[in-house]
Amino acid sequence: MKIPQNWTFEDKGVASNFNNHVREQLPWYDFVTQAIIHIARHYISEKGLVYDLGASTGNIGNAIKDILKQREATFIAIEKSKEMVEQYTCDYGTVVQNNIKDYNYQPFDLSILFLTIMFLEPKYRSEFLSTLYNKLEKGGAILIVDKIESIGGYIGTINYRLTLAEKLKTGTTTQDIIEKELSLQGVQRPINYELIKPYNPTLFFKFSDFVGYIIEK
Repeated sequence: MKIPQNWTFEDKGVASNFNNHVREQLPWYDFVTQAIIHIARHYISEKGLVYDLGASTGNIGNAIKDILKQREATFIAIEKSKEMVEQYTCDYGTVVQNNIKDYNYQPFDLSILFLTIMFLEPKYRSEFLSTLYNKLEKGGAILIVDKIESIGGYIGTINYRLTLAEKLKTGTTTQDIIEKELSLQGVQRPINYELIKPYNPTLFFKFSDFVGYIIEK
């Protein structure tokens, strides 16, 4: 896949090759998807409402659709990019082309943000999460998997090198790794833990600078 000089999901080449690309860049992608299936099963209620925010091509929808069907839950996937929506493959629920910060949310049981907030401009993040949390039903959860700001010192260097080493194992080239990193400048902004700290998140995954949290109400 040709890496855009300035990374964007509003690119036909990126959208059509996304499923392979994300697995090359993030070797743990499928492992975390399986973890989300397990966690989601504990929060999806009968005839409840589930959101997939930043839905890309439908990975999460396809992963949890059997649970959704069994519990007759409503499923709404929201994706900003028209090009990604055109590649969307989940055949359960509804996919909506919209920016997650602008959507009119209804009270829900589960919301999944898988590699999403790091692509939302920092100035919108606090208000967005507050809005989302206020719509969360009692007993429900928000699942966040995202890149977090690097820790300092030598451990930070080790963490970064760990990510590079694992990417190489997938067969992706060093040139692609470098081009992707440079293309993300100003586009991908890792989250700060202080953003989610007020919601008492529980860590369920960590690999290098990527983390997974559960927020309950």
